[in-house]
Amino acid sequence: MNIWIAIGVTALGCYAVKLAGLLVPAGALERPLVRHLAALLPVALLAALTAQQTFSDGQSLVLDARAAGLAAAGVALVLRAPFLLVVGSAVVVTAGVRALGG
Repeated sequence: MNIWIAIGVTALGCYAVKLAGLLVPAGALERPLVRHLAALLPVALLAALTAQQTFSDGQSLVLDARAAGLAAAGVALVLRAPFLLVVGSAVVVTAGVRALGG
């Protein structure tokens, strides 16, 4: 029964956040600082998620094949490669490091 309570509380919380967003005055959203922060927020969240998924395993910090794949993707991005090539290079390098490392 606890799981259904958690689901209900989460659903109500999501609805409350959505309602709070709708109640924000339009004038507050048109400020340059707010627009700038709103543009940068998804990038920051994606970077944090990528770092957490790459360098952690449960409660510990790890440096394994995922880090090599991320580095390869970073190099491909610096070289302005197309997105599919960036993802492909990360996959190939990660798989190669895992194959060599066992």
